[in-house]
Amino acid sequence: MGLSVEVEDARSGRIIANVDRLQSHATIADVKARIAEKHSKYYVERISLRLDKKGKSLKDNEQLQNLGIDGKLYFKDLGPQIGWSTVFLAEYAGPLFIYLLFYIRPEIIYGAGAADKPMDQVVKYAAACHSFHYAKRLLETIFVHRFSNSTMPIRNLFKNCTYYWGFAAFMAYFINHPLYTAPSAQQTKFALIAFLICEFGNFSIHILLKNLRPPGTRDRKIPMPDANPMTLLYHFVSCPNYTYEVGAWISFGIMTQCLAVMIFMFCGLAQMTIWAQGKHRRYKSEFKAYPRGRTAIIPYII
Repeated sequence: MGLSVEVEDARSGRIIANVDRLQSHATIADVKARIAEKHSKYYVERISLRLDKKGKSLKDNEQLQNLGIDGKLYFKDLGPQIGWSTVFLAEYAGPLFIYLLFYIRPEIIYGAGAADKPMDQVVKYAAACHSFHYAKRLLETIFVHRFSNSTMPIRNLFKNCTYYWGFAAFMAYFINHPLYTAPSAQQTKFALIAFLICEFGNFSIHILLKNLRPPGTRDRKIPMPDANPMTLLYHFVSCPNYTYEVGAWISFGIMTQCLAVMIFMFCGLAQMTIWAQGKHRRYKSEFKAYPRGRTAIIPYII
């Protein structure tokens, strides 16, 4: 006989599928696979299943017998999906090339004669730092990051690219402008050093997180500092990678003394604070021994 589950569309109330003859140890992933067999449009990555119409999505590895299901699950279509790594590569490659267009070929953007104006040293530093940041992100996406989910809604590709590509052009326009006024050499060098320290700190956290999760698994552990001193920030916050990211953009803004950079930094801080608070809450609910002294992203504050 086996288990039987009726799958109802949470929005329309329409019955999507009746999945029967499931083994006692069947998981949510098994139900998704059976739905995908009946409806080719709804491939597995596109399906979200819940216990209630407005409930949270169930994890693929959760077993039906442990969920207390009364014979019904609720279905939500997540829409067309695209790989996380594809989105990251697209959203990070754009800023790399867009910024360099303003830097290498200013006459295209500002008109004839723009390339004849002597370039301040800070403009060269800014181009190098911006390019380094996004090249680092591209390489981390390929070689370092391990994603909990393989896909995301395809609409995120357009939203994310608009954000990153647009801000890259916004910052590049003012920093590479022929009328740009550079800050003092001392301010530039101080901020450059701070930028590089934050970039290294961000990379250090990403390596720690990679080593925390074995390949091919979704195991979750409490992140703790390792031998790298840059990871000591874990004593204070749950998401030090975001803390270092914000620090890098603050440093870049001080180095260039550019309002457009600080606007980008504050927008990024707002979004990363939301992400960090979400992760912080999940850590505390998942791990009873989670360190109480940590905040989400800014030590002792947020």
